Amino acid sequence: MITKEQFEKELDIIIANAIREDVGDGDHSSLACIPAEATGKAKLLVKDHGIIAGVEMAKRVFNYVDATLQVETLINDGEAVQFGDIVFYVEGSSQSILKSERLVLNIMQRMSAIATKTNKFMHLLEGTKTKVLDTRKTTPGIRAIEKWAVLIGGGVNHRFALYDMIMLKDNHIDFSGGVTQAIEKTKKYLKEHNLDLKIIVEARSLEEIEKILACGGIHRILIDNFNYEDTRKAVELIGDQCQSESSGGINLQTARKYAECGVDFISSGALTHSVYNMDLSLKAVK
Repeated sequence: MITKEQFEKELDIIIANAIREDVGDGDHSSLACIPAEATGKAKLLVKDHGIIAGVEMAKRVFNYVDATLQVETLINDGEAVQFGDIVFYVEGSSQSILKSERLVLNIMQRMSAIATKTNKFMHLLEGTKTKVLDTRKTTPGIRAIEKWAVLIGGGVNHRFALYDMIMLKDNHIDFSGGVTQAIEKTKKYLKEHNLDLKIIVEARSLEEIEKILACGGIHRILIDNFNYEDTRKAVELIGDQCQSESSGGINLQTARKYAECGVDFISSGALTHSVYNMDLSLKAVK
């Protein structure tokens, strides 16, 4: 999986690129009417309800823009919030606060929405052994913060990208000439390149699961687009030979039923690709 150092680098890249995009050669609105020496204080106000996420990321943004800005945290990442709550205060240069404002809000609104949806999945799965995973169906350029939000909401991160885990899906299998061939070629590739990567293989039928198990050395079988009855059969077939994961259009209406089939994980792209931003605002304290 992705290392802490790689993850930290991704966060830095997100912030630098976002400031480049938003500020350009200067925040001329603030420069025009706010004196350089002016100081002020603002509060992060919640106008919605759910799970707050992005507080620590907001601190990184403030620090990037102006290391002298001071943040007083009242509510931490992962805590429930409701309308009227104040998450934090930020104090210092008024120009710096205004320069940071939109990026902080964009990040926190998006992350909070993802954390809130993930938390709903987690509550649905209570009493089962199943954990919810995210996917690579993320917004290009900001995957790190979206996957961070899943963790804050109580979910588990799947692979970060194409480089940190092998996942043989339907197209890989078909282009390779079959599931057995795909696995054999993958094992050879990993050995030749001295790579220690876990292998996940997608199965489209119980017959493919049998072929995957016969190959051995597989970390997890992705039980893709199975109905509930066949999912239960797949779980029984897999046993403790490797991990099991259900995927394919799983949502809040179907997650519990798949969990009750006994799978170790369910993965849902809806955690990141189908959310409504939490309503937050950054308001000056007069």
